[in-house]
Amino acid sequence: MRHSDVADQLDEVLVTEEQMLARLDELAREVERDYVGSVPLLIGVLKGAVMVMADFARALHIPVTMDWMAVSSYGNTTQSSGVVRILKDLDTDVAGRDVLIVEDIIDTGLTLAWLRENLMSRGAKSVRILTALRKPDAVVSDIVPDYLGFDIPNKFVVGFGLDYAENYRHLRDVAVLSPHVYADGE
Repeated sequence: MRHSDVADQLDEVLVTEEQMLARLDELAREVERDYVGSVPLLIGVLKGAVMVMADFARALHIPVTMDWMAVSSYGNTTQSSGVVRILKDLDTDVAGRDVLIVEDIIDTGLTLAWLRENLMSRGAKSVRILTALRKPDAVVSDIVPDYLGFDIPNKFVVGFGLDYAENYRHLRDVAVLSPHVYADGE
């Protein structure tokens, strides 16, 4: 993990930094083939997608533009209300653009389904989804990513942009957070 200071807080590494970078490079080749003649707008979903977006964008060999959104689905802590609030909107007009949403993880997929529909309603020419990780056992929406890094078990994971209480984003690998770390907060 390279972070011995938190080793006792992690149960297992699911995806190493090397595996993630290699997969993002493979996905970049797929995206390049799919967007010939287009300059896609990459939209990163803050804050988790920062690491994925940076490494993915650097792996691309085609011109792209980038923008960021922050959205929050709110409700009680165990279940999303399905209502999404935009905390930081785009600076770029998506009308007529090929949009590629770049995500760190698809959990339930509800917020991402809302975001896809929102961007289409703004006149995007196309909206595709790239995600580094997906928890297939947690997905309850009809979201199917166009570009998928890795399927992982339905466990609480941190690293590579994923956090718990704004901690652990800096970890280079994706790891399962030990339940003793977050059990007190439930």
